[in-house]
Amino acid sequence: MVAVISRPPTSSIPDAPGSYQFLDGHGRVLYVGKAKSLRHRVNSYFQDPSALPVRTAQMVAAAEQVEWVVVSTEVEALILEHSLIQTHKPRFNIRLKDDKSYPWLAVTVNEQWPRPAVVRGKKRKGVRYFGPYGHVGAIRDTLDLLLRSFPVRTCSDNKFARHERLGRPCLLYDIERCSGPCVGAVEPEQYQGYVESLMRFLSGETAPVMAALEEEMRQAASNLEFERAARLRDRLGAVRKAAESQQMVADAPEDFDVLGIAEDELEAAVQVFYVRRGRVVGRSGFVADKVEDLTHPQFVGRILEELYGAPGAEVPRRILVPELPDEEETFSAWLETLRHGPVHLAVPRRGAKRSLQQMVTANAKEDFTRHRLRRSSDHNARSRALTELQAALDLPEAPLRIECYDMSHLQGTDYVGSMVVFEDGLAKKSDYRRFKVKTVVGNDDYAAMEEVLTRRLSALVAEQAEAEERRRRLAEETAPDRDPTGLGSPDAPEDTEAPRARRRFAYPPQLLLIDGGKGQLGVGIRVVEELGLAGQIQLAALAKQFEEVYRPGMEDPIRIARGTEALYLLQRVRDEAHRFAISFHRQQRGARMTTSALDGVPGLGPTRRARLLKELGGVRALRAASEEDILALTWLPDDVGRRLYTHLHGVGPTVTV
Repeated sequence: MVAVISRPPTSSIPDAPGSYQFLDGHGRVLYVGKAKSLRHRVNSYFQDPSALPVRTAQMVAAAEQVEWVVVSTEVEALILEHSLIQTHKPRFNIRLKDDKSYPWLAVTVNEQWPRPAVVRGKKRKGVRYFGPYGHVGAIRDTLDLLLRSFPVRTCSDNKFARHERLGRPCLLYDIERCSGPCVGAVEPEQYQGYVESLMRFLSGETAPVMAALEEEMRQAASNLEFERAARLRDRLGAVRKAAESQQMVADAPEDFDVLGIAEDELEAAVQVFYVRRGRVVGRSGFVADKVEDLTHPQFVGRILEELYGAPGAEVPRRILVPELPDEEETFSAWLETLRHGPVHLAVPRRGAKRSLQQMVTANAKEDFTRHRLRRSSDHNARSRALTELQAALDLPEAPLRIECYDMSHLQGTDYVGSMVVFEDGLAKKSDYRRFKVKTVVGNDDYAAMEEVLTRRLSALVAEQAEAEERRRRLAEETAPDRDPTGLGSPDAPEDTEAPRARRRFAYPPQLLLIDGGKGQLGVGIRVVEELGLAGQIQLAALAKQFEEVYRPGMEDPIRIARGTEALYLLQRVRDEAHRFAISFHRQQRGARMTTSALDGVPGLGPTRRARLLKELGGVRALRAASEEDILALTWLPDDVGRRLYTHLHGVGPTVTV
């Protein structure tokens, strides 16, 4: 990759804070960044492209010019960077996108008779937003309870104007869910009090609202206004029930937001819980395409920019993050200018807030899993993935069956390999295989991969030969010279000799993927050629950067376009192979450690060993058992039990007198 952008003279780049933009040949902004020193940051892009991260090198190669704007402080540089990103939406900058359109409860405070409504989409001026909520039902249930206490209108402007002309209220007035502003049944001051109490409650200030209602109820009762006191009692009960629906997560009435992140090499899912007065009053989720090469602290900073730089965003006093962003002081100062007050960024280390952030992170992981599965469950998306993969890798046909191989070991011990199979873009777990590496000593990934591929493909060759032999015999048995009629036998014998479980190995893959780079691909090519399968099986290797796929006969790797279904399919296949290999490796290592702990005890064979572990619950429980506990096992001879206790604890034999 060779950059086409010309490097500006170092002396022309100011050594001052500011924002810089890389532009392509058409003047479109590709990337926007900020820097404490523009000279140092901009110069860092003009080096050997092989030394740059992959996506950064791609951006520099696509750019033809770089521009910058000087500002006075780092905070101003951050503000300018965010503004330019929102304006130009550069393709190489991370942007959060809603994983789903969360509903909000909006109150139109800019109208004469404000009303609450469930809304989605962009925020508007003159509207107060509460939430977002997980689903519409949660809002409607809460609002239904609150309207009994704060009877504000929920009708549209057209319906309000129609009843105003008729001089007759709607049904909601008759069932006491509206105070009837359309017919002048409520004074503007009283109605405004309802609206303010509703918004205070939705903001988390439940205790003052309930205290005011309780005081009003007691006052009505002391004035012998028992009917009014009864209505206030019912309103108070409805408010208490609505307050109970809000999850309490803090002992003190605090306001803060909690961020949780789940990510991989390509994407990240972000969850935000909004806590007001100690209660969770809303949550939202986003997915980010990681088109920038950012460290985790830098990524946290980018999330803060996107979340709180948006119009109408509410900045709380405290924000809990999984890791503090780079340039923490700059971000804190920027957030304080937005809030017009102090803002504290913190990483919870213990206690309730730590538990809350773990819960938010768990929600992010669940959303991330659903986001990825949503693609795999879409038939059209799977079809596009296979078609795109065929075109990108120049395959003769769409890879309807993909086999992927990965190795796992711990410093050369417990070497295992995995084979996972995807058919029509979906995992086919019945065809998965695990391999114990038998011939490799020490840490040698190439030799281990060669053994695994040789064993699998040798089985394929053997079963293909068996199938060919069966077809040959079948043809001979049904040949015309053996049939006096010359018509062939209508009851020809079926091909039923090979068991179904073994014959699964006889299906060759349209694409054989190897986790690794050129070296692993070379191993695959050698094995395929030695077994005479060249031309029958297409090979590819996935490099660690994952955007790079190596193919036989190609010097440079293929980079699958970001955001395509083909890349997501490769990611799912690679991750599944890695998961399958790791799980088998842990199983083998655990079995070896367990076996070695009980080896060398005379009289303790495999059957007794398995029964011991089952009854006592594992090696750890066996070590914790006393000698009397072991001798109490009626099926275990006493002399074997004493030898076992001595073996586990390294003590001398117990002498019974």
